Amino acid sequence: MSFPVKKFLSYYKPYRSIFLIVLFCALITSSLTLVFPLLVRYVTKDVLVGSLSTAFTDVLWVGVLMILLVIAQNIGNYIVDYKGHEIGARMETDMRGELFTHLQKLSFSFYDKEKTGRLMSRVTNDLLMVSELYHHGPEDYVKYLVRFIGAFGILFFINAPLTLTVFCFFPVLGFFSLYFNKRLNRALTDNKERIGDINAQVEDSLSGIRVVQSFANEFLEISKFNRENQRFLESRKGTYRAEAYFYNGTEAFIQLITITIVIFGSIQIVNASLDLPDLITFLLYIGFMIEPIQRLTHMSTQFQEGITGFQRFMEIMNTKPVIENEPEAKSLSNVKGHISLKHISFHYDSSLEPVFKDLSLEILPGEYAAIVGPSGAGKTTLTSLIPRFYDVTAGGIYVDGENVKGMDLKFLRSNIGIVQQDVYLFSGTVMDNIRYGHPEATDEEVMMAARQANAHEFITRLPQGYHSEIGQRGVRLSGGQKQRVSIARVFLKNPPILILDEATSALDNESESIVKESLESLAKGRTTLVIAHRLSTIRNAERIVVLSDGKIVEEGTHEALLKQEGPYSRLYSKQFEFQV
Repeated sequence: MSFPVKKFLSYYKPYRSIFLIVLFCALITSSLTLVFPLLVRYVTKDVLVGSLSTAFTDVLWVGVLMILLVIAQNIGNYIVDYKGHEIGARMETDMRGELFTHLQKLSFSFYDKEKTGRLMSRVTNDLLMVSELYHHGPEDYVKYLVRFIGAFGILFFINAPLTLTVFCFFPVLGFFSLYFNKRLNRALTDNKERIGDINAQVEDSLSGIRVVQSFANEFLEISKFNRENQRFLESRKGTYRAEAYFYNGTEAFIQLITITIVIFGSIQIVNASLDLPDLITFLLYIGFMIEPIQRLTHMSTQFQEGITGFQRFMEIMNTKPVIENEPEAKSLSNVKGHISLKHISFHYDSSLEPVFKDLSLEILPGEYAAIVGPSGAGKTTLTSLIPRFYDVTAGGIYVDGENVKGMDLKFLRSNIGIVQQDVYLFSGTVMDNIRYGHPEATDEEVMMAARQANAHEFITRLPQGYHSEIGQRGVRLSGGQKQRVSIARVFLKNPPILILDEATSALDNESESIVKESLESLAKGRTTLVIAHRLSTIRNAERIVVLSDGKIVEEGTHEALLKQEGPYSRLYSKQFEFQV
């Protein structure tokens, strides 16, 4: 991909003033560095060969001047080092915030394909490298460019033939550097991919550590991790190989330059076209020309890591959400909960078979409807289309007569409450997790929602009550407790439309009974869609919709569908036989 220079430079804009001060300080300190060899040349060529009676005074004044230069240099270097790093850190913080905000907007289809560990690598490691480039890049290039050009000009003034002879090495060194820069770029990009794979593997294994240990499959996870770790090692070896060629090749050129100066300089001294103080000055200044080359390996690595990090950052930032608001998205004054699915079709990927084709369904305001069917029939997918987690590929979904594609996403989703089988609770307290349904709610409103969800009693028995820490994903709570906390969260949200996605299928009978009571309380007065695995839990539904192969094959009440002796009756009979 082409590098977006304008976008890269735009992150300097908020800190332009202080950044220019840092660059100015880098310019001044580098310029002051060039003065020292001139002072040495003055002492050795003019002071010491003149009258020794005044030499001490002159040397003393030169020493005082050098001390003042050192003080000025250190003040400038302090500003460059401290403020420069601070600017880099601030820009990194801005970019990380922008990236995280963008990740929050990306659709489910993006996360269906991406691994969390790889995304974490882009949010952390990549932006750290970009931060180093933002700070050190301009500063180092200004600093070393000033030294190189300044040293070249002074050396040319001292001895033009010797300077031009040395300068002949630099074009060759430039081509050499460009070649290995490309190799380093490829190697570093590969490194970032491999470390992303390691992050993904670690995140996957540690998130499922209970499953790993319950199956005694630690060796399997270690084997998978070692495979990714070995791939990372191989990619690092490629980087080190390129760096070794680059570094040692550069060192060889530097040694050749030094040898050239010593030989040609000595010949010129013999021929009386160069004196010893000028040769000493020449050797001192040539260090300023060579230093950028010596630092080139580090600078190139830093540059390439920063560039590839920024490219990976932009790769995510350029990913557009599949689901977005229309230009003039609407919000309704009052949602009654009338849902219509009109001739909808949907597929996850154009290369896959459609999940639905020309499906129509209507749910009346306040109706309690259940969706049942065998695994893979599309029950969860159907309910995911209503809040626009995915968009239909044909047809339309309407809420109170308004196409959901034309509705404001935040408004639409804030009016739909979802209780899932796989409850996700965040690290923090019980209070924090319930309040997630309505972040501005008071403690009293949170407690009221917990009472409505039959959760207040068990919460008050926890060590710190509502302020008890529940661990990552709520591991310190039982399945039934977690489910009731999630129901309390939806009570607090108080949406007119409710989707219950197999909310009790993973619970034991006692927990299911308590949670079922909470769900029935939650469903009162709301348009409710229930995806049910246990058909006994939806006998009282006003309407049962039976899905099979992405089509509605039956609908009616529990008793009416049993009398038809169709797909629902067969599903119910199988479950009954299994329970017996």
